[in-house]
Amino acid sequence: MSLVEVDQLSHFYPGKQALNEVSFRIEQGRFHALLGPNGAGKTTLFSLISRLFKVQQGDIRVNGHSLKNAPSALLAEIGMVFQQSTLDMDLSVEQNLDYHGCLHGMSGKLRKQRIEEELRRVDMLDARKQKVRALNGGHRRRVEIARALVHQPSLLLLDEATVGLDPQTRAGLNQHVRSLCEEQGVTVLWSTHLIEEIHPHDPVTLMHQGCVQANASAEQVCQQAGTDTLVDAFALLTASKSGQGAKP
Repeated sequence: MSLVEVDQLSHFYPGKQALNEVSFRIEQGRFHALLGPNGAGKTTLFSLISRLFKVQQGDIRVNGHSLKNAPSALLAEIGMVFQQSTLDMDLSVEQNLDYHGCLHGMSGKLRKQRIEEELRRVDMLDARKQKVRALNGGHRRRVEIARALVHQPSLLLLDEATVGLDPQTRAGLNQHVRSLCEEQGVTVLWSTHLIEEIHPHDPVTLMHQGCVQANASAEQVCQQAGTDTLVDAFALLTASKSGQGAKP
């Protein structure tokens, strides 16, 4: 069952087309990778889903809610971890999550319960009173994931969430997010340019120059490209300068 439907999505900046008729589906409870080099259009896509940008052409639906027709209902379905941290550095871990819960209209009792649940899930409950400024990069990312899940969204978006982290911390964060899919049924769209963060059976939407170049499991992308590894498939499918992507 598709939780997320991206249909014929196009977006234009002055003098540049950032997305060109992008379409793909994300199945409920899956870890779905959005792979592409810098400038592929991944962040623009995330900005549209999270409504930082207005949809110009096409539509996005999450759990049946259209971004064009029911934006408030759609936004309630998503949690977002941006590439750049959006935590308030001078607030405590708990205060950052509590403020997020307030924005989503949650009662004080429910906020307290959900904050404790999510901080325990990311092994940050003991740090709840610490200021974010005192945390290292990996722990801040854990807090951001916990915050994004406080209101129990059906879709978790992570835009290059491991940038700037060491390899061990990146791997641990990646595995934690996967466990959310397996144990909690959370649907994840994981944007990355790091191929090692993708497993062979992961659904992958590979983008280049605003176009979808491939839309299949990582193994199938290799088969379709006629390569032995996803590294080689990635190099082949992002080598074109024309920006004319293969239609999935």
